[in-house]
Amino acid sequence: MNAHTEGAGSTARYDAVVTPLGAVTIVATGEAITGIYFSDQRHRPKDAALGDHVDDDALVDAAASQLVEYLAGDRTDFDLPVHTHGDAFHQAVWNALRGIPFGTTTTYGQVAAEIGMPQQAQRVGQAVGRNPVGIVIPCHRVIGADGSLTGYAGGLQRKRWLLELEEPKEIRASRLF
Repeated sequence: MNAHTEGAGSTARYDAVVTPLGAVTIVATGEAITGIYFSDQRHRPKDAALGDHVDDDALVDAAASQLVEYLAGDRTDFDLPVHTHGDAFHQAVWNALRGIPFGTTTTYGQVAAEIGMPQQAQRVGQAVGRNPVGIVIPCHRVIGADGSLTGYAGGLQRKRWLLELEEPKEIRASRLF
């Protein structure tokens, strides 16, 4: 996944894909993915801000294909150019999220420490909740310090589903229910 690639002055465009988690809107600007949103997601931009609807776009279609493969359990990472817009703090948090490996979790406090602001776990949580490229930038892998599933802009049921999808097979096999 490339972190900061985008054509200057490019028009945003989007399409939606149906997934096991519901409809997901994929937004691209220039040569980068700039948004992945559930239809009922908190902090989702208004539809008018998503740009022009496209039915046939190589980048949006590639993102849709990779997302579907990931949700089917056939992919563990994404190979997409991604660009995010935000202040330095948000960018630091989103960059830290990019480094969380598939099948693992971390805490808001650990992310805060990683970006050099160990007292800012709550602020990290706010930035995680505003991640514009959910799933691809894996904000679902951040949990509460006590191991609880806390906040997810796409809803806690989706967060649980995503974490179960990524759960190592040996852990899944050892569950009683």
